[in-house]
Amino acid sequence: MALVLLPLGLMAQEQEAEDRPVKEKSSGSSRPVYTGFSGGMMLHGGYLFSDTPEKVFSNEGLGSKSYVKGLPKSGFEYGLGGALRVHLIDHIHLGAEGFVSTMPLMSTGSNVRTAWGGVFCDYYGNWGNVRPLIGMTIGGGSMKRLYVPETEYVPVSAGGADSTIYNSSYVKTPIFLLDPYVGFEIGLGNHMALLIRIDYMLSFRIPNDGIAHLGKNLKWSSFETPNGPRLYVGVMFGNLKKKR
Repeated sequence: MALVLLPLGLMAQEQEAEDRPVKEKSSGSSRPVYTGFSGGMMLHGGYLFSDTPEKVFSNEGLGSKSYVKGLPKSGFEYGLGGALRVHLIDHIHLGAEGFVSTMPLMSTGSNVRTAWGGVFCDYYGNWGNVRPLIGMTIGGGSMKRLYVPETEYVPVSAGGADSTIYNSSYVKTPIFLLDPYVGFEIGLGNHMALLIRIDYMLSFRIPNDGIAHLGKNLKWSSFETPNGPRLYVGVMFGNLKKKR
């Protein structure tokens, strides 16, 4: 809904600028802090990987170790999302974003789906119509892992007698994330830009006692996989003209 209202906000801002009387800028006038706003949608794709299949599915009930070793531990993923941001001093973006990614695994419908959101800040330059940027997103979300076996059951041994595990396995893990990224925008006029960026998300499992003790329990041992680089391509709409 917020993205739909962007064109209306731009029209109102342009009308206000036309109605405002023109004032001469004194030599000692300071640069305005707020220089505009923008928002848009982005498609993304990437290649995610993990050390072992056990870390991909995070479920000890899948069967014997020899069977789990045969499951995939990497693959391509894709998704989409959106962002809203304000522009400060014509060099800083401050905003919020949210995305959903799906990593298909096997032909049975097994997959890893990651949903996340957070606040971000990046610094950008102005080289004509090109604006290189570097920034970081801080937020959280969840990794949902669905495993559907290729056969109807997985044989295991329990107390010397054979037993079976039927159907699929589903695990949901809450995560805290740090997401550094680099990229650039190409201006397509005063109110549109093509955004291209690359990130590498660092996601950490949130402990059972919640985010209250996250700082104390944030360790590399709680690092969640699969993870890998993602390429984002999208279009941003808003007040994208460089302020002079």
